[in-house]
Amino acid sequence: MLCFQPAVAEDAGRYVCQLCHRSECVKMAARVSVLRRPRAAPEGGRECDLPVAVAPARALIPLQGGDVLDCPDWREARQMADAAPVVTWYHECVEPSGWTSDRQQAGARLEVHYMLDHYQGVYRCQVHYRRAGRALHFTRGVNVTAVSPVFLPKEPSILQPTAEHVFSVKLGSDVRLVCRGHFPYLDSANWSIWWSVDGYAADQLADPRFSASNRHVRSDHGDRIEESALLIRDFASEDLGETYDCSVRNRRGFQTRRARLEEEASAPSLELACGLAVTLALSLALLALYRVFRLELLLLYRSRFDTDERHTDSKDFDVYISYARNSEEEKFVLGTLRRVLENHLGYSVCIFDRDSLPGGTITDETLRFVARSRRLALVPGPGYARQGSQGLLELKAGVDGLAGGHLRLILIQYEPVRRQEWVRELRRARVALATVRWRGDRSRELTSRFWKKLRLELPVRRPPGTDRDEEAGLMRTANRRQSSLCV
Repeated sequence: MLCFQPAVAEDAGRYVCQLCHRSECVKMAARVSVLRRPRAAPEGGRECDLPVAVAPARALIPLQGGDVLDCPDWREARQMADAAPVVTWYHECVEPSGWTSDRQQAGARLEVHYMLDHYQGVYRCQVHYRRAGRALHFTRGVNVTAVSPVFLPKEPSILQPTAEHVFSVKLGSDVRLVCRGHFPYLDSANWSIWWSVDGYAADQLADPRFSASNRHVRSDHGDRIEESALLIRDFASEDLGETYDCSVRNRRGFQTRRARLEEEASAPSLELACGLAVTLALSLALLALYRVFRLELLLLYRSRFDTDERHTDSKDFDVYISYARNSEEEKFVLGTLRRVLENHLGYSVCIFDRDSLPGGTITDETLRFVARSRRLALVPGPGYARQGSQGLLELKAGVDGLAGGHLRLILIQYEPVRRQEWVRELRRARVALATVRWRGDRSRELTSRFWKKLRLELPVRRPPGTDRDEEAGLMRTANRRQSSLCV
């Protein structure tokens, strides 16, 4: 042993140790570096991080157990010192005066009576002595780690696979079987984990398709979890007949567990892909047909399954048309809309200027006609709902009927209507409005989208002769209308 008491900057360099006997000598070289000491702690403060010249020794103490720590190199210093050296132990910033009965310094040794988790860390012992009348000192460290208690079971166990676990394998693919083992802490690292196939370890098999690899997963207070993976390339049907065992061992015990394999049901990929492609193509085709013939399909459905409202209420008119007087909208209503609805589509239409009787009160007549109609069609235009107009009166009656739940409103836009021109009543009803737009010459044919969308908003009308009760209903409606005109 070569001691520097103390080390100075000039001591740095290359040193050679030579060991000789009668026939030959052996030399070993070592290079020494002398580092500058760290600055001292501020005046009044405590120097917690004492400089250590050599790497700390390692000590393992079981939790809830005890052990004794010796200060490294203390005995050598005692042999060279003029008197017995003085040793002081530190743990972080805790001095011996602040320790509890769990840890006590006895001379140059540190006795740990009851180990706890937070007692882990680097302990430093500072040795003060005199040699040839000169005061010297050095500091050594011991890194203390807590391990699992000695009274816990120390036999190894298999965590994975469990007794109920089944590995799903697919023929023709690579299969990976994973085994995890738990190894409690022991003072010796004599442990092993491995896979065996029909009683032979993977490295003893002649088949190169089988290979095994191990890895460390984690450690906790000295307890280890290790993993072993068995890789089977190009898994064949005859491999299902083999036995696959995972085993763990240490000097306290042994455990093995057999893996259960089950062939994965292979889906007919080609047939499944063709089926999905056909289904997707049909879905896209049906979606395209629906987008093109949506109105026709809805009209067909309504004609077959919807109820004729004439059989469920006592109203006289299918639709009451409210329009802007003295405008292009009035010409459209009287010349086109009314004619098609009555003559071609079979609807009963109420137009106030035509159907009201002379001498009656306009307000009462308007409210009565709107109440006797199943729909209110609004055809707004310039000045349609100005104050005191017939259109405003009809619109208010329709909004009241909409609130009562016995009337539905339809907005027919002959010309675009700016939102700024909408009166308060029209804004109140805009959420419930069904809008149908006139597209000029494109909307004149009865097969155009305008008439189809309008028929969807109007009551159901089946072709003549499809329902015997319909004829009776029409007769009752005609009689009620004739009676009302005679009043």
